[in-house]
Amino acid sequence: MKKSLLSILVLSSLLVLGGERRTAAQDDSRILVNVVLVQLNVAVTDRKGNYISGLKPEDFAIAEDKIPQKIATFEEGNEPTHRLVLSGPDGKMVEQTIKQTTQGTATADSPASIGPSITSSNVFILFDTSNYMYRGFVFAQDAIADFVRSLDGISRVALYSYSRDLSRAVPLTSERSTVLRGVRSTVAGDDAALYNSLLMTVKDAAQFTGRKAIVVFSNGPDNASLVPPEDVAELAQSTGTIIYMISTRDAQAEPISSAVFERMSKATGGKAYFAKSWKDEKDAFASIREDLAHLYSLSYYPQPNPNRGWRTITVKLVGENAQKYRIRTRDGYRVLKPAQIASAAGSPASSDPVAK
Repeated sequence: MKKSLLSILVLSSLLVLGGERRTAAQDDSRILVNVVLVQLNVAVTDRKGNYISGLKPEDFAIAEDKIPQKIATFEEGNEPTHRLVLSGPDGKMVEQTIKQTTQGTATADSPASIGPSITSSNVFILFDTSNYMYRGFVFAQDAIADFVRSLDGISRVALYSYSRDLSRAVPLTSERSTVLRGVRSTVAGDDAALYNSLLMTVKDAAQFTGRKAIVVFSNGPDNASLVPPEDVAELAQSTGTIIYMISTRDAQAEPISSAVFERMSKATGGKAYFAKSWKDEKDAFASIREDLAHLYSLSYYPQPNPNRGWRTITVKLVGENAQKYRIRTRDGYRVLKPAQIASAAGSPASSDPVAK
């Protein structure tokens, strides 16, 4: 049996902003340092599932392996990203709006400089075009097309499809019309290698900074993959990629698949939906759109930590909000080397920088 992919997973493109490389500027008194930035996408709801808006950075407490962390950037929904910097002799944190993406550098005379803006949002749609999809194929296309049209505030959308193999039908683009044409051009076919295809989609998403989500539409269980779903979930966690699963009744007929879909989405901070009708499919896509619009995005530079393996992340609310609301986010990541994200998906490692 081949070695588990868990042994070769290493640092996320989302987590890595260029490694821990140091370069000297022309002025020797200024040293540029690329640092690691961990980004979290956090959903906050009340006990009825209603989204909570208006929270501030001071309402959140983050710990990594029980080590308290300081929030570096903060964003609510599709609002501009704010970085938190020390200001004045009292050492209080103040917010500064980030207007554009910048490279992840910090200077000796400006140690509070931050990494890339997290205002960009990228959504990968992974559409099941296996032979499970012969029934209701056009209805599924309609639901996906409506979802694409509704994605306000999302920077770019990609459309992938899968049966036995993955088809990158439309790479990430801001042109919604291109994605819609891609949806209509899909055709149903072979066996379903969902986990193989999803792993490769996670690897593709890992090349981009900003908020990243994969929306999977599946009409049946996986019957052709070589990789286990646990490996897919871990790579998604480690690259900060949210996975949403929409499954129809054929997949529900196999309890194991339903349980796997639930675990995978929950581990990454996403959600699983089980649609019994065409209307349920549209409702599921609408719920995902709302979720993406209400996520809080927080980032931090990890405090010194000797652990080079799996690091556990906990996010809590503090003060009067601590008991009233519920939090959903990923629960950790594995410290990885960027080049091995590609090998985890079975393709050669690229020599290009991971973060773009």
